Amino acid sequence: MPRPSFVVVIVEDERQKMLVYRYLRKNGLSPRQIRPMTSPSGHGSAEQWVRSTYSDEVKAHRIRCAGATAALIVMIDADAHSVQGRLAHLGQVLAESGIRPIDNNEQVVQLVPKRNVETWILCLNEQAVDEAIDYKGRRDDWNEMIPQASVTLFQWTRPNTVLPNHCIDSLRRGVSELNRLAL
Repeated sequence: MPRPSFVVVIVEDERQKMLVYRYLRKNGLSPRQIRPMTSPSGHGSAEQWVRSTYSDEVKAHRIRCAGATAALIVMIDADAHSVQGRLAHLGQVLAESGIRPIDNNEQVVQLVPKRNVETWILCLNEQAVDEAIDYKGRRDDWNEMIPQASVTLFQWTRPNTVLPNHCIDSLRRGVSELNRLAL
């Protein structure tokens, strides 16, 4: 599969955007090759915005892929739901829009941090975490932790990397998803 020349990233918030953007930059993509789309703050549920934007972007992605190699990354927190539950929500959005499900051969990645991206940031910074705990309000230095988290995420997605024992399940799944991209 050829390397994507353009990547659309749909995320709930700035921390998700920063993590994915820095990861893509670490993989050699230039800023003009990355189009982040973040839920507008103060306009309702970010999770709902991601779901409603997702089907349109999947359609646009499939059209883009007819003329160029592109990728689509969507990140949505599991919150109190399961990772599989959130994935089912994304699949349901496509079905309701009359769009066929995502095929494993497509460069469409669905990242679902359990409980939220802050859990991944801590784990990627070598801290033991519990996916049932909401860490979001427990620190003020999240943005300072993201650069190292993105480096670790890059390292964990290298070929033949054995993930450490402290890697949580939702992040293991996320690494597997990212490894489907031809980066």
